[in-house]
Amino acid sequence: MCAGSIPRAHDSKMGNMSQSSGSGPSQRMLRVGEQVRHALSQTLQRGDIVDPVIETSVISVSEVRMSPDLKIATAFVSPLGARDDAAVVDALNHHAKFIRGRVSHALRQMKFMPEFRFRLDTSFDNFAKINDLLKSPEVARDLDKKEEK
Repeated sequence: MCAGSIPRAHDSKMGNMSQSSGSGPSQRMLRVGEQVRHALSQTLQRGDIVDPVIETSVISVSEVRMSPDLKIATAFVSPLGARDDAAVVDALNHHAKFIRGRVSHALRQMKFMPEFRFRLDTSFDNFAKINDLLKSPEVARDLDKKEEK
């Protein structure tokens, strides 16, 4: 860097000022993800998508994670009442461009409309496994020993 020149964001001495100090998502990513989740939920609830797999199940959108540049939205969904969860996720991914067009009206404040990717939400399964472990006789026995002390 020359004397008297203005430091640029890509200079190695400056570092990246746009990143927060933590490694998690930024406040902006979280806020936009929640707006996208809300708009996506409304679109799915209206039943705009003509697909027998999607029409026969209720789809819960539990979380939307945005990429740092806000151009990719990964939606974690839980199909309720579906025989095959993977088939519902595949159908949503197949109709992702159509969904993007339907959601665009609700997200018109965004500079770029994100590309949608759908993933099966397994967090409820993980919660059930943890709950079953906590209710197991071995854990109950260990908890009873701690209470006696």
